[in-house]
Amino acid sequence: MATNVWFWIGFNVFVLALLAIDLGVFHRKAHAVSTREAALWTVIWISLALAFNALLFVFEGQEIGMMFLAGYLIEKSLSVDNIFIFVMLFTYFNVPMIYQHRVLFWGILGALVMRGALIGVGAYLIGQFHWVLYIFGAFLVFTGMRMALHKEDGEIDIERNGVVRLLRRIVPITKRYHGAAFLVRQKGMIFATPLLVVLLVVETTDLLFALDSIPAIFAITQDPFLVYTSNVFAILGLRSLYFLLANVMQSFRFLKHGLSVILVFVGIKMLVAEFYHLPVGLSLGVIAAVLGISITASLLYPARAAVPTPPISANQ
Repeated sequence: MATNVWFWIGFNVFVLALLAIDLGVFHRKAHAVSTREAALWTVIWISLALAFNALLFVFEGQEIGMMFLAGYLIEKSLSVDNIFIFVMLFTYFNVPMIYQHRVLFWGILGALVMRGALIGVGAYLIGQFHWVLYIFGAFLVFTGMRMALHKEDGEIDIERNGVVRLLRRIVPITKRYHGAAFLVRQKGMIFATPLLVVLLVVETTDLLFALDSIPAIFAITQDPFLVYTSNVFAILGLRSLYFLLANVMQSFRFLKHGLSVILVFVGIKMLVAEFYHLPVGLSLGVIAAVLGISITASLLYPARAAVPTPPISANQ
């Protein structure tokens, strides 16, 4: 897909305008996001992604359109795994519900910048050294197998986070929240609030997830514009999806297994690409089928002794 610089500029201006409207108009005042509001925004973000996909089908053809859709499904399904982390983080830090949207907004804005940089690096490496694809493929197979075998302990060790440890050395951290502020001045000194700590952990967590998801979409297409736009649309809807699904995420007990199968599948696709080209339509069908089966199985065969999910809100 040939894209000039104005495509990139226009798309990023469009995204920034959406984010400005989101924060400056609809979420100008901090408030607890209701399930109804979260559902509405989830529909809006998904509809925007599908509308963009429709434009690709019309103006760029079926192959390009299916590449974007497959990439979007991969990124969207892998980004759902972030919701588990958000639930644990907000519970661990006892983050008031009215400030959770602010943390996720700035966290996702930072994630867009980091992912854009990673995609640029990945596209450059693939363009210069084609064998990098085999490294990506092997990494995805390993990651998928590790995800299937790894058991979550439900605990977060903040003290091992290098960014948080660095922050403690640079600036002292208050023991309580100060509204929606990330930094406050007390007795002539600048203090970080726990809200800034949560934001930094969200950013570093997303960086780790990006190391899995970005190589996965390169298995579908090496077009930087398609990789970037599918990533952006998947990330933009993550906040509303969190508020919609946070309290029921434990019900999707087989989703992680489905994600592991997808990672192994795209990893193998990348490893054999030199010898056999798997059609994009077939890849899209496999990804959609695995997601559908894992979600359906989770609903049909719930855990016998489910542990209640911690609430996403907390008392101030």
